[in-house]
Amino acid sequence: MEIAIIGLGKMGANMARRLRKHGHRVVGYNRSPEITRELAREVGLEAAFSLEEAVEKLSSPRAVWVMVPAGAPTEQVVRALGELLTTGDVVIDGGNTFYKDDQRRAATLAEKGIHYVDVGTSGGIWGLTEGYSLMVGGEAEVVERLRPIFEALAPAPDKGWGHVGPVGAGHFVKMVHNGIEYGMMQAYAEGFEIMKSKEAFDLDLHQVAEIWRYGTVIRSWLLDLTARALAEDPDLSDIKGWVADSGEGRWTVFESIDLDVPAPVITLALQMRFVSRQEESFAAKLLAAMRNQFGGHAVKKAK
Repeated sequence: MEIAIIGLGKMGANMARRLRKHGHRVVGYNRSPEITRELAREVGLEAAFSLEEAVEKLSSPRAVWVMVPAGAPTEQVVRALGELLTTGDVVIDGGNTFYKDDQRRAATLAEKGIHYVDVGTSGGIWGLTEGYSLMVGGEAEVVERLRPIFEALAPAPDKGWGHVGPVGAGHFVKMVHNGIEYGMMQAYAEGFEIMKSKEAFDLDLHQVAEIWRYGTVIRSWLLDLTARALAEDPDLSDIKGWVADSGEGRWTVFESIDLDVPAPVITLALQMRFVSRQEESFAAKLLAAMRNQFGGHAVKKAK
């Protein structure tokens, strides 16, 4: 099967490698001609130096996989493809798009007879070797047509991917997946900090992580990665405690509010990421000031 990948970043390039390994023809485009040429040599994909050229290199019905940052970049690419593609072609969004944007874009493209498939993609830098988890939303017959692509990218043809519902469902499921991920990561982080703070036991946190990886009810791939990180730097001395969020956690919390579904763990995990970005908390200062005002409790003076 043939497909064009728009956005040959690290993940897009690895997906191209995996597809090429399974015998698929891949046309690739990156805004940087140098990166496009380099990956064409390394991966064996066919280079395209514009969206127009990428579309022209495919035979109908075309399949174009978009792997650019969510928001304005994806919006611009999808709009441009809407002017280049024709009836029966399909746009696949494999980025971290908000599912309501999928539904809006799909409706716009449908007016031109162009199909839209949203694919929540998980696997990160390990996807090349382990395969990607793919949560697919779209019309059943279109998803079935693309099955060879999903089977090549997944950990196995019958594992790690599936058609979960209509357009928007793929990114909705991926959104909730990432919200759960926030909560799991926060729980691990808090537990390990409690153990690190118990100085009397002088615990080897890497050893503990390795013990927990086998047989325990909290073993997971996240724990495997935690053990790896602690093996490389037991005190995490080279890492600043600043944690970003790419949007899915926020969207999960917003959705829980809209649906009246309590999600305290995911919500608090998101809030803790915000806390990690504060060099100095005005709220904490005000708490100290209030305690001083009503009880005369001591405060630490700023330097």
